[in-house]
Amino acid sequence: MTERAPSPLSLGEIIRRQRELAELPMRQLAAMVGISNPYLSQIERGLRAPSEQVLQGIAHSLQTSVDQLLDAAGSGTDKTNGTHDAVLEAVRADPNLTARQRQALGEVYTAMAEVTAARRAERRRSG
Repeated sequence: MTERAPSPLSLGEIIRRQRELAELPMRQLAAMVGISNPYLSQIERGLRAPSEQVLQGIAHSLQTSVDQLLDAAGSGTDKTNGTHDAVLEAVRADPNLTARQRQALGEVYTAMAEVTAARRAERRRSG
């Protein structure tokens, strides 16, 4: 029987684990970051991707850096990361979108990509 390498954790899972290690209740971390408790819950469950500003607030409140959170989530070694970055860069560069539209589109794209990646990983684990 061959052992499978553990799959990388999602960003939301990393945030939840760091919050638990810091012994911070979800409500307290949400208040520290300035977001709602349900929004933080959705981030931790991988249903929503945090904006850059929110991710910076989470990292600061957990006394870590955005880079450390992303590295722990494996996004630096994800083979699809280049495509993900290219899509987000194209969204940021589109002059036909407002700043809020660019942010929303980036968040939706990131959330969808994370859900798809998680489903694929689950199929690989169970198959």
